[in-house]
Amino acid sequence: MLKGAKLELLQNLIGTATREELIWMNGYLAGVIGLPDAATVPAAPVAKPAVSKITVVYGTESGNSKKLALDFASRAKKTGVQAKLVSMDQYRLNDLPKEEYLLAVISTQGEGEPPAAAKKFYDHIHQNGFKLDKLKYGVLALGDTSYPLFCKAGEDVDSQLQKLGGNRIVPLRKCDVDFEEEADQWFSEVLESLSGVQQAAPAPAVTEVPAVKKAGKKVYEGTVLSNINLNDRGSRKQTHHIEIAADDVDYEPGDSLGIIPENPQELVECLLDISKADASKTFQHKNDFFTITDLLKKKLHISYLPERVVQKYAAIVQQDIPATRIDLLDLLKIYPISSPEQFEQVITILEPIAPRLYSIASSPQAHAGEIHLTVAKDFFSINNELKVGLCSRHLSETAVDEKLHFYIHKNNQFKLPAPDKDVIMIGPGTGIAPFRSFLSERDATGATGENWLFFGDQHFETDFLYQTEIQNWAETGVLTKVNVAFSRDQQEKIYVQHKMKKHARAFYDWLEAGAYIYVCGAKDPMSIDVENTILMIIQQCGSMTEEAAAAYLDALKDQGRYMKDVY
Repeated sequence: MLKGAKLELLQNLIGTATREELIWMNGYLAGVIGLPDAATVPAAPVAKPAVSKITVVYGTESGNSKKLALDFASRAKKTGVQAKLVSMDQYRLNDLPKEEYLLAVISTQGEGEPPAAAKKFYDHIHQNGFKLDKLKYGVLALGDTSYPLFCKAGEDVDSQLQKLGGNRIVPLRKCDVDFEEEADQWFSEVLESLSGVQQAAPAPAVTEVPAVKKAGKKVYEGTVLSNINLNDRGSRKQTHHIEIAADDVDYEPGDSLGIIPENPQELVECLLDISKADASKTFQHKNDFFTITDLLKKKLHISYLPERVVQKYAAIVQQDIPATRIDLLDLLKIYPISSPEQFEQVITILEPIAPRLYSIASSPQAHAGEIHLTVAKDFFSINNELKVGLCSRHLSETAVDEKLHFYIHKNNQFKLPAPDKDVIMIGPGTGIAPFRSFLSERDATGATGENWLFFGDQHFETDFLYQTEIQNWAETGVLTKVNVAFSRDQQEKIYVQHKMKKHARAFYDWLEAGAYIYVCGAKDPMSIDVENTILMIIQQCGSMTEEAAAAYLDALKDQGRYMKDVY
């Protein structure tokens, strides 16, 4: 019988072991002492899994789906299952009918759409003409419950694979932004299903206390300290620097602030007037009760309605309405309701206001007790009518001392490296926001790594956002190099990628020395043009073929040295 240190060592080992490791130890000890049969020791399931190989595909935008897929592949291999890991945009679609076991990890973007990297796979399985009768599959869907079509892309993939004849290994699992615990549990269920073990042997008396799932996003209340238009007179833009006082906000450079905007009061009043609705009547919304006025102002999406909502409206008013996006007020004017009661039906089909995410422009080390945003007022035209983005209008018109409610959206795929590592930051326009956070943090903490910034906008005199701060960082050495491009200050437009080409050799040398690249700003065309320029620099300065340069960039991504936060 074990006593003292040996007993303590065994208890510690058992207490930290996984179920698979305990099974292995049981069999190993039985072999060591040469037990003649299984009568002496309770029988354990055979450690070798019933399934020998599986394909894991992922569709990701921010990198979370890729990370989870990679984690699962690693766990599967430790149990003896060979896991082939591949991005959906790299997956050979002709292989799908040959697959026996397939896991898909996919996020949802925009209005229920798959990530760009998953579009080819998503479209392929929605085309007719093939069957997947021998496929056994599982889908892990990532999303955000704040959005109306939560995990819609994952739901679509799951249901379509079933329609094509596939059989689920485990049910679809939908995960919110705090996905780690649920994803880990889902992976365990998959591995247990793949093992083919029907009944596990009694495990040693180790009680596992389930983790308490978070109740949801923590919502903070802040007070606006200042709201300044960073663009000078004569600019075609309005870019607001907003400082918010808020205590004990848990965030890091690279994270985003999520906010649910309010609808304009004048628009709400117009809707109440034209509908003749009882403004004080209460309705239930997400387990709470609100007046019609509060619902229309603070909870429901009433501008630029998606086609799916317009078609539901058409069914209520029993009229043919073309497939289009249109404001609720315009719908009421063109296709009127018959009574206030019918408007109450309309309220039930309206979707929640989706949150908007803004890259945080402050540093917890440099701006204690505050959080800063860089918000461009979004002007756009619909049917020759000038419109303003709901949230950018709401924020840009927020007055000093007003209250704002927000939450923090963690972005683990856009974080600073170790303090001694060099970074290259490429951020035109409001893409400068997280880099202001990065530089403030590195300045405040005394990071020794070098910093190189590429910034661009339209005009030097009116659109050089955070000019004084950037110049100060350059003068004090926080910024080792800074290159700016102002596209409209000369006849030929010059963008950040042109500045990158001009300094191609130094850019490549920084990469070879281990620098990290960060890109923030507009997805199309800026981030595409920047990535193509990076590939060209690698190919030319590294004397590589096009394929070798692409492999070099892929390696940077895999190492976490090339990160994007684009929108």
